[in-house]
Amino acid sequence: LFVRFTNVINSLQSLNKCYTNSEIVRKILRCLPKSWMPKVTAIEEAKDLNTLPLEELLGSLMTHEMTIKKHEDDEEQDKNKKKVIAFKSSTTDSSEKDSDDEMALITRRFKKYLAKKKFG
Repeated sequence: LFVRFTNVINSLQSLNKCYTNSEIVRKILRCLPKSWMPKVTAIEEAKDLNTLPLEELLGSLMTHEMTIKKHEDDEEQDKNKKKVIAFKSSTTDSSEKDSDDEMALITRRFKKYLAKKKFG
């Protein structure tokens, strides 16, 4: 924003339209988006816009921008943190598993025996 604004001001100066420091500061504060209005209000109330240097205004706005960016990054990291889910573990006795396998084997053999006896 500041680079574009400076280019416009410099172009206007080459056309013999000069602005005072106070006018430049006020124009920059006016062109900021609505999300910056609390910061604009704080600057207007805390500082005298007639004597506020452009560099100080720029430094204040850049500091605010970095603070906003840091808060956004922190919120994004909080959202991206994975939630840990713990599942209840259950174990089966190996003897139960073995007995189930044995029962399945006996059932299959018995079915084969009945099939042979029926057709045999």
